Amino acid sequence: MRKIAIILIVMALVPLSNFAQDNQTSKATTGFNKWQVRLRGIVVAPNESATIETIGGDVDISTSVVPELDFTYFFTKNWAAELILGTTKHDVKAVSTAAGDIDLGSVWLLPPTLTAQYHFTGGALKPYVGAGINYTIFYSVDEGPTADDVSYDNSVGFALQAGLDYDLNDKWFINVDIKKLFLNTTATVDATTALGATVDADVDIDPLLIGLGIGMRF
Repeated sequence: MRKIAIILIVMALVPLSNFAQDNQTSKATTGFNKWQVRLRGIVVAPNESATIETIGGDVDISTSVVPELDFTYFFTKNWAAELILGTTKHDVKAVSTAAGDIDLGSVWLLPPTLTAQYHFTGGALKPYVGAGINYTIFYSVDEGPTADDVSYDNSVGFALQAGLDYDLNDKWFINVDIKKLFLNTTATVDATTALGATVDADVDIDPLLIGLGIGMRF
């Protein structure tokens, strides 16, 4: 699945290289840069809950701090589309179950997200809002010490976004960004050895992503 992340980044970089030269010409006629890129550090804080069959209980998913890369294309001075790329690792536990707390190891999430944005113009401070869709891929699952196997269904979810760009000059800017992902998956825990059963769980992850970074227009 790491290859998928590389492919997505390459797919994003190819149009950037193709259009960078054309963008300089278009800026002279439109008055704005069509492309920008940001690199952020983000905190990914799940707002998790679960319905666990047979043994009951809930889920606990750890917070993660990771880098995030995004590319934005402006159709007009105000309207844009943004592709957000990043991957996170989370520790997972089933808690307060009939069998007690169960360490379910860890899992990596790759949730490429595409949002449509409206950017407010005027002055050095430029707020924006956005909404879009993400497809989350679960990979490199470590089932932990108790379960024989743990699997997660890939899923489609929605995203809300708000942020601020603060211009340092015409090219560089500082960015603060907040996103809310509405993300659900079905987890299947094969605990035949420990519990004599395979348990399914409907898991809402719904993370809040808070980011701070730097951006460049071109």
